[in-house]
Amino acid sequence: MTTISQTAGQSLRPSSSGGFFRALASGAYALFERLERRSAIKTLNELDDRALRDIGITRSQIEDAVYGQVKAELTRYL
Repeated sequence: MTTISQTAGQSLRPSSSGGFFRALASGAYALFERLERRSAIKTLNELDDRALRDIGITRSQIEDAVYGQVKAELTRYL
C-alpha cells in the first residue's frame, strides 16, 4: 500500500519572503534584548552593596531583577 504525502509536489521553500524577514526581525530583537540585559547586569554588578540595598536588591538577586523574576522577598519593596 502506498501513501501520498500532502506536501507532494510542493516546494520546501516558503512561498514568500515575509516569514524569513519576520524571523530575521525576531532574531534581531532577541539579540538586542539580550545585549540590553547583559549591560544592565554589568552596570548593577559595578554598584557597591549600599547602592544595591538602596534600590532593594542584594548582589545575588541582580539577575533575577533584570530578567523580571520577582521573588517573594523582593515584593515587599514594591
